[in-house]
Amino acid sequence: MTDAMDYDVVVLGAGPVGENVADRARANGLSAAIVESELVGGECSYWACMPSKALLRPAIARAEARRVPGLKQSVQGPLDAAAVLAHRNEYTSDWKDDGQVAWVESTGTDLYRGHGRLAGTKKVVVTTPEGEEQVLTARHAVAVCVGSRAVLPDLPGLAGAKPWTSREATSSQHVPDRLVVVGGGVVGVEMTTAWRALGSEVTLLVRGDGLLPNMEPFAGKLLAESLTEAGVSVRTNTSVTQVERDGGTGPVTAVLDNGERIEADEILFATGRAPRTDDLGMETVGRKPGDWIEVDDSCRAKGSDWLYAVGDVNHRALLTHQGKYQARIAGAAIAARAQHVPLLETDRWGAHSATADHAAVTQVVFTDPEIASVGLTLAEAEAAGHRVRAVDYDMSGVAGAGLYADGYTGHARMIVDLDEEILRGVTFAGPAVGEMLHSATIAVAGEVPVNRLWHAVPAYPTISEIWLRLLETYRG
Repeated sequence: MTDAMDYDVVVLGAGPVGENVADRARANGLSAAIVESELVGGECSYWACMPSKALLRPAIARAEARRVPGLKQSVQGPLDAAAVLAHRNEYTSDWKDDGQVAWVESTGTDLYRGHGRLAGTKKVVVTTPEGEEQVLTARHAVAVCVGSRAVLPDLPGLAGAKPWTSREATSSQHVPDRLVVVGGGVVGVEMTTAWRALGSEVTLLVRGDGLLPNMEPFAGKLLAESLTEAGVSVRTNTSVTQVERDGGTGPVTAVLDNGERIEADEILFATGRAPRTDDLGMETVGRKPGDWIEVDDSCRAKGSDWLYAVGDVNHRALLTHQGKYQARIAGAAIAARAQHVPLLETDRWGAHSATADHAAVTQVVFTDPEIASVGLTLAEAEAAGHRVRAVDYDMSGVAGAGLYADGYTGHARMIVDLDEEILRGVTFAGPAVGEMLHSATIAVAGEVPVNRLWHAVPAYPTISEIWLRLLETYRG
């Protein structure tokens, strides 16, 4: 074990979240070290956001082009799967992190390769790939930014069947002829969309009544209809009880709760996430390994004055953009406390404003149709005790939608707080709605009064005119 190295801040995990914590600490004059056991850039860069969207973009572009008069006859053929996979590989830098390493080093942050574990208060021990140990001590804070991992259910035969998780689904170098996807959440429906477009025969198995159970019900309904039209076999109220694969090679069989057997070339389980805190030394600081870490609005762990948990590990919002937002808050808060500055007087990133985490979480599901949401659903708003009204509008009735595509199918809903006269949430489902989401985010995060929204006039003829239709419907 080498001599200890001292820093103001030590960050565990060099994904987008950890990188941003370190960067904000350095920008505020603190020294920082960052520890990474895999690729610098993290899950998002190599196995999640970037590769999945690289796979999905051609699928969505083709689907939308097929609805445009004068163009649809030119795009009836299959996708060039080899070109799509090559494009995906380019966006992951072929799973090499040289560029990300260079960026970290450009911020003045020291990078340590290896597995980092907490070893008591403000202390981290890094085990290098060569088996050596390096001790890092933090003067002010240790930030846990290690993200989450895919969870596999405890099913007979699954361990030896070599199932896909989100990592294999986004990095596969071949297109399986037949694919079974288990799980109707975001990963399940996005990967169903991508691999079906690339030529796989896809069966989507969902334990519940519909897709995207944490979003407004109409979103999952529209998506299920679209996937079915695209040739996906969508099976709801269906559970897998066993998986069979001889020696982990060849065809794989999913045995269902009704006794039915479905054979495929690969099976993807998209059945949830867990924090990567099981081998992090949490027991050395009085916490349970494998648990999510509860935090306050500055992302400082409850009951600690030095431990921070940022991104997926605090279980507030398992989304890269929300994690990066938290990272800016946490980095500014760490610096403010280190310099004994009240949080309300921190730098321009505004550590005092870490509340949108609760009120205005944004998400886009990159499927056909796209699903975009911010804030609360109707069910969530009512459960939170708000007196609200859901205002709905069929997006096909907007001129811009009809011009965008023949047979445009979509739906919009805004949740109005009847006491405050502000929006608690907005959900869009339809082609290209992801690029409309930020307008809704500003309305929700800024608590813009409904009466004021009338003066935000959308251009004609754009799909954004949906805002006028929603407001007219609300006022009656």
